[in-house]
Amino acid sequence: MPIHQEKGFYATGRRKESTARVWLKEGTGVVIINDRPIDEYFGRETSKMILHQPLQVLEQLGKVDITVNVRGGGLSGQAGAIRHGLARALCDFNPEFRAPLKKAGFLTRDARVVERKKYGQPGARRRFQFSKR
Repeated sequence: MPIHQEKGFYATGRRKESTARVWLKEGTGVVIINDRPIDEYFGRETSKMILHQPLQVLEQLGKVDITVNVRGGGLSGQAGAIRHGLARALCDFNPEFRAPLKKAGFLTRDARVVERKKYGQPGARRRFQFSKR
């Protein structure tokens, strides 16, 4: 169900502890994340590359403006959340985009999250050092 607003098409993306709210509209390729340009927000080239993957698959680089509000987690999780939200917004933008995005795996929510720490040990899997004597 596409949500049409003055901001364009909206979708939510998630990864690890991050949640990204993504607005998409036709434009010139401007990407704004939390009121900052993409180059200012993400220092790493890999994070920018992850974000642009759905657009490269669909050959839409420079054809849409993206506004993102992202919270929680670290920069890597946020980049993944933005990619997920962007892919979902692109499906609303043009239903024909769904097949190539699904084939590339961008519409699937990555369910991997940090395993919880268990009692009686220092971490999720790590055990305290065993001493025989």
